[in-house]
Amino acid sequence: MISVVIACYNEEENIKPLIYRIIEIMKNELSSYDYEIICIDNDSTDSTRTIIRELCSENSKIKAIFNTHNFGSIRSATFGLLQAHGDMIVKMCADFQDPPELLINFVEEYEKGNRIVIAVKKDSEENKLMYYVRQLYYNIFSKITDIQHINNFEGYGLYDREFIEILRSLNDPVPYFRGIVAELGFKYKIVYYHKKKRNAGKSKYNL
Repeated sequence: MISVVIACYNEEENIKPLIYRIIEIMKNELSSYDYEIICIDNDSTDSTRTIIRELCSENSKIKAIFNTHNFGSIRSATFGLLQAHGDMIVKMCADFQDPPELLINFVEEYEKGNRIVIAVKKDSEENKLMYYVRQLYYNIFSKITDIQHINNFEGYGLYDREFIEILRSLNDPVPYFRGIVAELGFKYKIVYYHKKKRNAGKSKYNL
């Protein structure tokens, strides 16, 4: 089984087309696998939750977690991963900047024996200033800490069940997910991709 965990916050324009695209990929390209789609909503204030409820009523493979408060993107997404039942768990955002088509590449690499497959952006259509700030952050981060880091990796990827259970055992209330992926000693395969602009709505990540 493949679990796709989608982190949502005010994504009323994106969540339905994204889920429909994932289902299309699962049916046409990955039909040998069962799947579940878990939407973890971080206390959206628009109609995202209503749309997710409608999707759940259409398809029993779609499931929802509705946070009572906004717990921050890292804590919320990590909690969603821990609720997944799949042998492979994919973590992604709802804005289409994490291209759903990479699911196919992830599974191909998994079938070759890679237990963690991560997406690393090789270039981006985002605001040039923000792109520069991110690169500066990576450089400063690597110099002032001894935590291992993977440049231009934002969490999108496929993780096998063993990794998720180790993540659970850490019991970290505020996990630095990207650092955990880099440091736990698991070998990972990188899939490079071009990061597009978000499909609709505004970014929830400020400076």
